[in-house]
Amino acid sequence: MFVVDSTVIVPEHKAEDLINIYKKRSRLVDEAEGFHSFQLLQNDRKPGELTVHLEWESKEAYLNWARSEQFKKIHELEKRYPDRELQGIVPKVSKYEVVAT
Repeated sequence: MFVVDSTVIVPEHKAEDLINIYKKRSRLVDEAEGFHSFQLLQNDRKPGELTVHLEWESKEAYLNWARSEQFKKIHELEKRYPDRELQGIVPKVSKYEVVAT
């Protein structure tokens, strides 16, 4: 299994706005071959820190998704958030190979 986490830090007063965006997400990734799950995590002590947690069958499945037109489409939409504070946020992306369960 392969895990990808994308963490952003937003002003705390914007956290709920971003959560609502993800609640209405396109779900295009759900259809990707090798995709297992999506979760949006909120830091218990820092409400403005949100992490998109994706689980994949393999690194290859994730890379195929990351090179796809659907991936590009989703990330183009992010650049057009109506809220200027959310538009320019750049996530810290971490990728992990699951080595034990």
